[in-house]
This record gives sequence, C-alpha cells and structure tokens, in this order.
Amino acid sequence: MNIPMFSEQDIPYTILNQFGLTEEMITDLPEHSLRAIYAGQRSPVLPITVEGENGETVSCRTRFCLIRNEEDEVDMVFIPQLIESDLSSFNPEKQEILKKGLAVIDLMTTSEGREVMAFHQIDRETFQVLSIPTPVIGRNIQIIADNLHLTPAEMSCLGNGQPLTLSMNDNPMTIGVDLNETTGLRANNGDEKLWLQNPKRDWGKYNFGLYGCWTMDDEGNLDYVNEANYTDEMWAELKKNSQARAQSQAHKM
Repeated sequence: MNIPMFSEQDIPYTILNQFGLTEEMITDLPEHSLRAIYAGQRSPVLPITVEGENGETVSCRTRFCLIRNEEDEVDMVFIPQLIESDLSSFNPEKQEILKKGLAVIDLMTTSEGREVMAFHQIDRETFQVLSIPTPVIGRNIQIIADNLHLTPAEMSCLGNGQPLTLSMNDNPMTIGVDLNETTGLRANNGDEKLWLQNPKRDWGKYNFGLYGCWTMDDEGNLDYVNEANYTDEMWAELKKNSQARAQSQAHKM
C-alpha cells in the first residue's frame, strides 16, 4: 500500500515544463503511477527534452522522484536512463549475476555515511543500480515465508537474492527479489526462466487519459500523444474501451 507523502498540488510543474513534461502529460499518467509518485516513489521512465551545449534539442528518457529539501519545500530529482550500468564496485562474479537481472547482496553507503548490507539490482528500464538495505526486503521475505510455510533452505534462497520456484496447485510459481517492485519482491507463474523473461508491466499499448494517451511500444518505451494527434487505430481502441466500460456498468445495475 502506497502512503501519500505528496499531493497533486505539490508536483513542481514549473520544473517539469522545462523538460517537456506538461501538467496534462502528468495528469494522464495511470492511477497506479500517480499513487507511486505521491508516495515518494519513482515515476515511470518518461521521455524528456533538454537543451544541449550548442543550443540543440536533445531527447532522452528519465524517471523522477519527489523529495523535500531542508526547508521542507517540494523538489525533485531525475534518475536518467543510462546506456550501460556502472558495475565497477562489484566483483566479476556479482557483475555477471546483476547482468542476468538478479539481485546480489553487498555493502552500500547510507546518506549518513554508514556502510550497511543491501540488495543491489539493475533497474531494467534505466540501467541504474538500485540499492535497498537488506532488513527492508528481509521483513517482506519473512511474511512470504510465514504465509507459504517455506523451509529454512527456501527462505535462504530468497534471502540471497535467488528466485525460488514452488509448486502451487500443481503449477510452478516463482518468487524473487525485484527492487523495481513496491514490496521489493515479484511473483510470476512459471519457472525461473519465465520469471526472468517476464517482468510485470502495468501498462497496455494504449493508456488513455483526459487530454491524451500514453503509448507503450514493444520495448516498453512510453510516449505521449495528444488527442488531436490520435491515429485511426487509437480512436478505434478508445471506442472499444468505452463500450467495454459501458457494458461493465450495465451488468452491475
């Protein structure tokens, strides 16, 4: 459950506008994305435009996150999409594990300058290395272990960052550490191979809002289309969605 730390009124649109993100574009994000932003979590990877050193327009992609500064004023930080992850602080063995999309345990330095053990994993969309102290995820692992009655060996597997495949109603289900998820854990039907291949996506091809539509391509890239620029396919999809909602409401009456 995401606990709101910010509200719609807190979003610094003046800053976002400088990077080509309008109020309409943010308002049209799916509800689950807005809830995450208001809870202080990372936004989806969004397209932005910036001015280069020679005055040219440069397009790139980034996440953003709302924060509060020392004066308790709302500010934001950008988490840009990298071409390649910097794994130089990890030994070769852990680098290979990270490249597979799995989590590893290693030291991290907190904002207070203390070194603590943490899970590390590559953000599959920005290629940034995510790091979360092990006790945070460890608590969630304990809850799953209690609910599923995991053995000590199975719990150790999860605790070391390795996906765990279980049999649920005679069908395989795999649970593993995924720092892209709110809880730090992700469960998928299927084996470990399928778990690695199919990270959960909360977006469809077309995600219609009040003013326009966020579209997702086959690579998971998001782009925004104003209503005035809808294609025939988009109008057809919008009509189909409207009819489906109308039928659903009629069945509830």
